[in-house]
Amino acid sequence: MTPNDVIADVRELIQDTTASSYRYTDAELLGFINQTIKRVLILRPDLFSVIVDISTVANTVAQTLPSDSYRLVELYSVKNGSVLTEVNRESLDQSYPAWVTDQAGTPYNYMRHVRHPNKYFLYPRPIANIVLVGEYIQVPSNYAAGATISVLPDAYLPVLVDGTVFLAESIDDEHVNSGRAKLFLESFTQALGSGLSSRVLTDTEQAGIPSINPRLQQQVI
Repeated sequence: MTPNDVIADVRELIQDTTASSYRYTDAELLGFINQTIKRVLILRPDLFSVIVDISTVANTVAQTLPSDSYRLVELYSVKNGSVLTEVNRESLDQSYPAWVTDQAGTPYNYMRHVRHPNKYFLYPRPIANIVLVGEYIQVPSNYAAGATISVLPDAYLPVLVDGTVFLAESIDDEHVNSGRAKLFLESFTQALGSGLSSRVLTDTEQAGIPSINPRLQQQVI
């Protein structure tokens, strides 16, 4: 799936298919597509998670994720080392106030920064060249028209089309007043919500079916 694929479908829906008199240029529609992808990230950040190596800054407990991060998901381990255990910073502050000044070493605890979703703390503060293995939500760069939209499966083509049509139609009072722009916005948000709820059916052992009461099961047998 590329932005060009999305643009072709969008032009059909907004009836802007005559090349000699396009109302929206390909560049304008491409901008709408990249905006729509960012909106998908806000509504479904789980679709944009990556597990990567994360460099740290030596001799400080406060750390920041890479600049392309939206928020921290989890820190798993020191690369080629032991696991990292998440602890509560407030509890550590109360039980051991001097933790921030302890000698630097290889971290084994991490804490989230509750007011800054892409910042975190390490204990002990890391020595030089410590690299972590972690997961965070990655904000994608803007896509060129012919580039593959790698952050989303092809199944999300209709979602991107709906979101892009909403942006295009919302410029005109005619389509806002008629409810056409709202119609595509609702289709966009409902599809994303349905994608999340369907995980109960596909990602669990019970596939969304409640477990059978053992006593009832015995009676059936």
